[in-house]
Amino acid sequence: MSFTVAIVGRPNVGKSTLFNRMIGKKDAIVDDFSGVTRDRKYGMSYWNDRDFNVIDTGGFVTHSDDVFEKEIRSQVQIAIEEASLIIFLVDCTTGITDLDEDVARILRPSTKPVLLAVNKVDNGKRKLDAMEFYSLGFEHTYFIASISGSGTGELMDVVAGFVPEDDVTTDKEAGIPKFAIIGQPNVGKSSLVNALVGAPRNIVTNIAGTTRDTLNTHYKKYGKEFILVDTAGIRKKSKVHEDLEFYSVLRAINAIDHAHVCILLIDATKGIVSQDLNIFRLAVKKNKGVVILINKWDLIEKETNTARDYKAGLLEKLAPFTDLPVIFISALEKQRIAKAMDEAITVYERRSNRISTSELNEFLLEVIEKQPPPSIKGKYIKIKYITQLPTPYPSFVFFCNLPRYIKEPYRNFLENKLRARYEFTGVPMNIYFRQK
Repeated sequence: MSFTVAIVGRPNVGKSTLFNRMIGKKDAIVDDFSGVTRDRKYGMSYWNDRDFNVIDTGGFVTHSDDVFEKEIRSQVQIAIEEASLIIFLVDCTTGITDLDEDVARILRPSTKPVLLAVNKVDNGKRKLDAMEFYSLGFEHTYFIASISGSGTGELMDVVAGFVPEDDVTTDKEAGIPKFAIIGQPNVGKSSLVNALVGAPRNIVTNIAGTTRDTLNTHYKKYGKEFILVDTAGIRKKSKVHEDLEFYSVLRAINAIDHAHVCILLIDATKGIVSQDLNIFRLAVKKNKGVVILINKWDLIEKETNTARDYKAGLLEKLAPFTDLPVIFISALEKQRIAKAMDEAITVYERRSNRISTSELNEFLLEVIEKQPPPSIKGKYIKIKYITQLPTPYPSFVFFCNLPRYIKEPYRNFLENKLRARYEFTGVPMNIYFRQK
């Protein structure tokens, strides 16, 4: 899944409400992550058998109308470059504003699909008022009410119609691990890439990237072979922090979609920030392997337990998924970068681990007998059979008599038992309960 929908528009038109409507409310299809400082939201949606990413471009903190308008225009430009489809949201109750006109003027020349959604159209009078928005000149215009859901189904049908079927990996790339190096700007992504590929040209070849210019680099040396899905080259569209943040989010989401394992780079001198947490959780929801690299470790003053304490504090922030490899590196000094790549390859291999059904049942049924699920309202849950699903990542299904009564703590208990018995460090795991 690499199709990304960006919702753009001026403040207070209902972008966040539409975002929540698009990603839905069911846990199975929701990834709703909000940044702390700028309340930026991005997630995953499923509609008409199509998966796609959704990003809300709202949530600025501004002190000047001029700066505010500049920010909105900048994000629209970035959305045009990086998103697959753009939803331009306007407000029926205020009519067409100067800022709406400015955004429309930027979007009209775009070769990307642009859907004009007129929001807050929840009665006949407002529908008549909304007719003026046809003057903005967009072929795809829809009248919706995000808060009630009116018209959003039709809009989602159109969005899903633009989403292509999943990309098929070429034979040239089949069986080769793909690693996405993600993280904040200036954390050392470029330095790590340069340290890895800074070698004779005959061992580095470029593989054509996607339509949004994600560059893949094929590395083959010292018995290692993998593809780096490169997000290091974030172009600075301006000096405004929000621009760079938004751009990096779009590039990171695209890179995650194309990778098997995500290598999250963290600046040791600054620690993990909210954007890192958001991207990390998105990678986990997308069932990608994860390796954490603490870069610039050579700049940290160390005592006996510095690394141990740093790792403990980091994993506390990443909870509940803490079964992760954490490696302290210096990309500039090339310290432990070979170990980091070895670990990434190992995580890639763990991600495809298969456990036989007989072995699973022999181990887990004994565990469940010793500590069965707690009874609910006098009803006793009996788990009778376990098997691993044929997915590209670890997924297990437990067949039982009352699956709806099994709560999250017991699901976590079973996952921890699986992780303790089998090696799944760095690999997200899905556990399902079904009626037997």
